Amino acid sequence: MYRIFLNNSPYKNRARFLATLWTLLIFILCLMPGNDLPEVNVPFIDKWTHFVLFGTFTFLWLCGFPKRKFGHLALIFIISIALGWLIECLQGYFTSLGRDKDIMDAIADGIGGLLGVLFFTLLSSLAEKKQQSVNNN
Repeated sequence: MYRIFLNNSPYKNRARFLATLWTLLIFILCLMPGNDLPEVNVPFIDKWTHFVLFGTFTFLWLCGFPKRKFGHLALIFIISIALGWLIECLQGYFTSLGRDKDIMDAIADGIGGLLGVLFFTLLSSLAEKKQQSVNNN
């Protein structure tokens, strides 16, 4: 399964499909009317949710396009930031949804995206080392 993190991954299409579904889930959850969301008594649950949503978003898209070149990693990270900002702007525009534009949500999106990149890079590096050891044996 470690091959999902390598350039020649046979799982790229599955990862792209999951990344697409995850992206749709982000739009659905973030643009739902605020009144429809359950009341949860966890400090900063909104920020943790954004953090997880965008960390997973970045990680899944990187699994779908598994390259560790800086430019590629930066592009996916920038896309996650842009998507987070777009979501916040849409929330601010559609105030009738009971949502509002929150810069702290966008920051949580960015931190999640960055950690998604770092997690993918770590796992990709480990997978590459494992692949090299398999090839050497």
